[in-house]
Order: sequence, then C-alpha cells, then structure tokens
Amino acid sequence: MVKTLRAPAKINLTLEVLGRREDGYHGLRSVMVPLELADSIEVAPSETLAFACDDESLGGEDNLALRALRALSSAGLEPRAKVTLRKRVPARAGLGGGSSDAAAILLAAMDGAFGPAQTLDWLRIARALGSDVPFFLAGTAALVEGTGERVTALGALPSWPLLVVKPPATISTADAYAALDRRERRIRPRADSVSLLCVEALQRADYSAVEALISNDFDELAMEEPAIRRASDALRSAGATRPLLAGSGSCIFALAPDVATRDAIAQALQLPPEFTVFATSFASNAGWRAIGA
Repeated sequence: MVKTLRAPAKINLTLEVLGRREDGYHGLRSVMVPLELADSIEVAPSETLAFACDDESLGGEDNLALRALRALSSAGLEPRAKVTLRKRVPARAGLGGGSSDAAAILLAAMDGAFGPAQTLDWLRIARALGSDVPFFLAGTAALVEGTGERVTALGALPSWPLLVVKPPATISTADAYAALDRRERRIRPRADSVSLLCVEALQRADYSAVEALISNDFDELAMEEPAIRRASDALRSAGATRPLLAGSGSCIFALAPDVATRDAIAQALQLPPEFTVFATSFASNAGWRAIGA
C-alpha cells in the first residue's frame, strides 16, 4: 500500500537574529508557520531502500529526505521502502522545503511507516539534519528559539491566505548572517520581543495585529538584490500591505485578510514569467504535536 506524506513549506512571520554565539552559531527568535504549499512524498513497500526525486538536480546524496532515511538506518530502524519525493516547494528559497521533507520522513517513522515505531531521540536526530527540521515536527506554527532546537507549538491556526513570490535570485544564508554580524547589533530583550507579541496575536487570531508585527532582520539586506526588491515592490503596487522576506532565502510573502483580497492582489501582480507566484494559506492541522527540547 502506498502512503503519501505532506511536507509543507513555511514562512517566518518574525525572524530576530540575536547575535553570534561563542560556538559560532547564531541565536534566533522566530514565529514560523507551515503553509498549504507542500511537497509530497510517496512511500511504497520494497525489499530494499530506494529513493528518487522528480527534480533530478535535488536527487543526490545531500537531499535532506534521503539523509533522514540514512539517519533512521544509523539509529537502528531500517527503512525498506521505495520513497519518491515530488517537489513543489522551491529549493534554496527560504521556505524550508528540504527540512520539511526530512521532518516528514521522521514523522512517518514515528507513526510506524518503516516498521514498528521505536523509542528514539527524535529531536536529536532532527537537529542533526538541520536547524529548521525540529520546527516541522510540531505540525503547526511555533515559536522557535536557540539555534532552532527550542520549539514551542502554538496550537491550531487560522487559515489566513497569502501569496508567495519566488524571484529568480538566491541568497547565501552564510553571507547574510555575516552581513548582519558586521552591523551594530542592538540588545533584544526577550520581554520586549516582537516574536512574543506576534505569538499572542496569532493565538488570538488577530489578523491586523499579526500583520503589523511581522518583521525579518534579513529583509533590508535582501532588498539589495534587484530581483528580490522587484518582487517586493510589485506586491506592494498590486495592493499588498506589508510584503516581507519569507525566511533567510529569496522568497517574498504577503498576507491577505481573505481569499478574495489575495486573489485580487495576484490578479494585479505584474512580474515577468521567471518570477513564480504561489497562492496558498496557513496550514491548519488539528494533529499538531508538542515537541520538547
């Protein structure tokens, strides 16, 4: 029997970079939200492990879904399945597609898709795969802190619509962090955090408050890339109130209070065909999990 897994994209409603730590990593505080825009992963019975991706450029050994399968093998759970990844979430775009693919594999293993479920340190495995992977284990919006390992699930979500624009550009995450490090960093007390304010607004389903609070420390830097700036300006010209960088990659998103408004913005959007536009919404999941560090 073939089982199909969903691996949702994400956006960061807030992204606060708190500075470089002694271990070389950057601390952060962020409100992250999964989207209906998603990859799909088909898992079919097989005598051995086989992996394929419909995007050949992403089918190598560094694919995070394949790395998750390898991690399961290393942990003693031997996946015997034919796993086919069908990509819809653009890669290297700040939407977390690879991390979500890896998390979908881990969640399937937790639910017994690769044999009897075992008691493993799933969070440790997720953290070893990538800093965004623990977030996707929660299955809903979350406050993410530390280097991504501290994930506080925020419960069921409103199904607010949004547009995501992928410009023909990429951002080096390492270069973006280095550029922030060269700037004077202000103290960011947790008690005054925009992310904590956004958590409260999101849990109240207060659209106006959430839209007023969205922020991303990388946004100003990203606007130095002409294609990203063009995507942001085009969304604003089409009626979007507050276009924002989606993560640390190149995608720009714009929230809308309802589907009609979102679709009107999409209709008015004027961009060349090399800019890809996704009409999607927050992914509401009644089966979210509490993931502890």
